[in-house]
Amino acid sequence: MRLFLSSLLFLAFASLCPGQSGFKESQQSYPRVREAYGDKWESLEQILDSRNLMPSKLQLYLLAFKQEKELEVWAKNSHEDSFKHLLTYKICHTSGVLGPKRKQGDLQIPEGFYHIQAYNPWSSFFLSMCINYPNPSDRVLGLKESLGGDICLHGSCVTIGCLPLTDDVIKELYILCVEAKNSGQLRIPITIYPLRLSQDNYRQLTERYRGDDDRLNLWRELLTAYTLFQSSAQLPEITFLANGRHSIR
Repeated sequence: MRLFLSSLLFLAFASLCPGQSGFKESQQSYPRVREAYGDKWESLEQILDSRNLMPSKLQLYLLAFKQEKELEVWAKNSHEDSFKHLLTYKICHTSGVLGPKRKQGDLQIPEGFYHIQAYNPWSSFFLSMCINYPNPSDRVLGLKESLGGDICLHGSCVTIGCLPLTDDVIKELYILCVEAKNSGQLRIPITIYPLRLSQDNYRQLTERYRGDDDRLNLWRELLTAYTLFQSSAQLPEITFLANGRHSIR
């Protein structure tokens, strides 16, 4: 959902230097972020401790599954190689159909490889974190001059292309991401899938959308990334190619 905020306001938060303790301090100057910490941080600290995860070394990876309406949070300490599953949240509403977002106003939730690029502690949707849509692939394969933007994870449980959560859930996710950014994670990646790409699910997708090269090419690449992560719990290396496709290893 478009947030109708000026790009200057987003850039102000996107450009705060990651890895500085001042980022968390700055965020906590906003009432909703203070509320989130007051409501959620004690229980989240206990969850992190139970998984031997340190807030000062926290790194996150988010995986969203559109059909299942689920958002998985994986985490690790910065000195570790492999992620651990931390939490799974419900995406409380969706719009559009399976497949990537290719233009403004198509109601599609994007699919592909993104990262969080801006934090909005005064969002019209309680709290929000926007991803870097359109990414380099979208800019090649989408409708030029009409790609849209302002695709976010946010509260309020409404959407025309975002990943909405309840206000209660966005409190947890937002402060986890603040902690990771504050600990030095330059980018928090999020991969958005049409659904969990088991071999059976993937086979059904390819049969249902036979001949739709745009979808099938992206899903083939997403399958590679999904399989690599499921087998190793390590981030696949994604390279954006000039033709809009991806190299994944």
